[in-house]
Amino acid sequence: MLATLLLFVSKVLFVAAALLPIMNPPGMVPVFLAQTARNTPEQRVYLSRRIAVFAFLLLLGSMYIGGFVLEIFGVSLPVVQISGGMLITLAAWRMLNDEPAEASPASGQLGEHISRDALKQKAFYPLAFPLTVGPGSVSVAITLGASFAHTGEGWMRYVLAPLAAMVAVALVSVFVYLCYRHGERLLALLGQTGAVVFMRLTAFILLCLGVQIMWDGARELLLPLLAAR
Repeated sequence: MLATLLLFVSKVLFVAAALLPIMNPPGMVPVFLAQTARNTPEQRVYLSRRIAVFAFLLLLGSMYIGGFVLEIFGVSLPVVQISGGMLITLAAWRMLNDEPAEASPASGQLGEHISRDALKQKAFYPLAFPLTVGPGSVSVAITLGASFAHTGEGWMRYVLAPLAAMVAVALVSVFVYLCYRHGERLLALLGQTGAVVFMRLTAFILLCLGVQIMWDGARELLLPLLAAR
């Protein structure tokens, strides 16, 4: 019993340790705040909760059916990286060129007229995908799912490994919610000017990450062609 429990905990920690550095929820807090600068505090709480739910579904779906979906449509992981990198680059570019919410005289009232359906759509795109769960974490989730498919036999493969993955993804999603839910407190110590500067720097880093992800995907596609020559 103890050996089974230790194996379960090790699998949970393994999945969480693989996903968290890629997703980096604390580092994405400035991005979330910049994207929701014109939303009310209540709407931010709702968005945080919906993003966590979507992140859970996206990661779990990528882990267990992502590889099959890509095979069905004939899409390779490098193509996913290029497409996801383009989305991240576009979102980061918009963040770099957006006016801070404080500079807009109507910024305090804009969020009051957003419908719940519009908030759900915004929670999924671009906040949940590709900003929170991007092509990097999707690739990791697909890889983890493939590795669990070869983990032992019987109940260990069909019960313990899927359950451990579900618990790990749930913990990661809760951590995402907590970081976004209390993001304003995390940045309050920086002050208004410091927060704006930090958000701009984060947007630039996100832009660089998007370009890097696109480059990684393009390199994986081009290397076999160059090697063939």
